[in-house]
Amino acid sequence: MTQRWNDLLFAHWPVPAAQIAPLVPPGLCVDTFDGSAWVGVVPFWMDQIHTRGLPAIPGANRFPELNLRTYVREPHSNLSGVYFFSLDAGNPLAVAAARTVYKLPYYWSKMSIESVGEREFLYNSERRFVKPSARLRVRYKSLGQAADKYGLEQFLTERYALYTADRGGALFKGNIHHLPWPLERAEADFEINELPAAHGITLPNTAPLLHYSRELVVYVWAIEPLPKPHLAAGRAPVPVPNP
Repeated sequence: MTQRWNDLLFAHWPVPAAQIAPLVPPGLCVDTFDGSAWVGVVPFWMDQIHTRGLPAIPGANRFPELNLRTYVREPHSNLSGVYFFSLDAGNPLAVAAARTVYKLPYYWSKMSIESVGEREFLYNSERRFVKPSARLRVRYKSLGQAADKYGLEQFLTERYALYTADRGGALFKGNIHHLPWPLERAEADFEINELPAAHGITLPNTAPLLHYSRELVVYVWAIEPLPKPHLAAGRAPVPVPNP
């Protein structure tokens, strides 16, 4: 699948790994930087969506999306990647297709992104027909200054696999390809941010680390099953030093 991600905000908070570990599926290990797990809230809008061998979904070639994510390693291969607690999208057909094909925890939400200035946006999302409430209202903008692309920034954004699990606990991996994110420094004002709490996550009372990216084309391969957790449990991940 090919997608273009646009006007994206990366907002990240450090969270104790012990808080995040029970929330990821058995068979995945929380990946840490300087001893902390990291939780990201990532709003953006996507377009230029094409799935090889499948017809276009009506009305699903351009819509907002919102990710709640953390970072993990798969012990069997020690490959790092992204684990999504949730993905919200503004198109119900796209949500149904992604749940079926990629087994990802997508939710249908009422969403909008409004340009309110030069690379400045007002983003709203409210999940439909689901309790507890999971709303997001944030105003964010690029500061027009290139951000670092090494160390923590690289750890958070240069991820080339996604992991997910089905209702039976089976694990799957999807390979991802894209160029390095063209990161810029950003600022954001979160008026409402209910996503983490809706998934059992308590964010620290500190300002998030913020980055903006104008656009990037992303390629996502079909998911493939991974060894069952009990088969990989005896193999610990190889320690990887922080960049």
